[in-house]
Amino acid sequence: MSTAIIASLEAKTKDFSLEETLAFLAEEYPEKVIFSTSFGQEDQVITDFIFKNDVAIKVFTLDTGRLFQETYDVFHRTLKKYKKQIEVYFPEAAAVENLLQTKGPNSFYDSVENRKECCFIRKVVPLRKALAGNSVWITGLRAEQSENRHDLNLFEYDGGFEIIKFNPLLKWTLEEVENHLKEFNVPQNALHKEGFVSIGCAPCTRAIFPGEDIRAGRWWWESSHKECGLHGAKKE
Repeated sequence: MSTAIIASLEAKTKDFSLEETLAFLAEEYPEKVIFSTSFGQEDQVITDFIFKNDVAIKVFTLDTGRLFQETYDVFHRTLKKYKKQIEVYFPEAAAVENLLQTKGPNSFYDSVENRKECCFIRKVVPLRKALAGNSVWITGLRAEQSENRHDLNLFEYDGGFEIIKFNPLLKWTLEEVENHLKEFNVPQNALHKEGFVSIGCAPCTRAIFPGEDIRAGRWWWESSHKECGLHGAKKE
């Protein structure tokens, strides 16, 4: 069934612009389309498309409790610019309390398993709550961001969260993203000017060096696939 739905969406939107596709999804799945933003450059582009065109798509973010102040700053500037609501989802307090009491505040540095446990508590569980009851999840994923994302499609079925995923910027280059942000004066995270490309939690993110992979600054102490479980589900 999911394969047929994806094929139908691809066929219906193949000649649509990004704006037209967003409007189509909002009409096709009323009050069931949701966009997750972490206020990175890609997400700010999509936020701009949704808000300035007044598309009926709910925008939300995950506050892990370990974000950079600069992320909160761009969050605040985005609210002021567009005068639109962004819903916030937090991790369960009891789970965070138990993690810190049993393993301390920085257990994620000790092993990949510990890091994934922290990501699961702070990101995956709140995301499940945010996605529940919705039909389409819009993301800011780009194929250029990592090797793990080269085989993604514009529309996919995410078996882990049981939801259709739409990746509107999949084929965009970083230059195209930056040009859009500049042209339309979209708020950006100040850390981007300091070499931070992919920005997550403060303890787990650093600036990248010239020539490094875009994702090298995320969980830099690991030699893993650089994913946290939000976009790692297998397609069905």
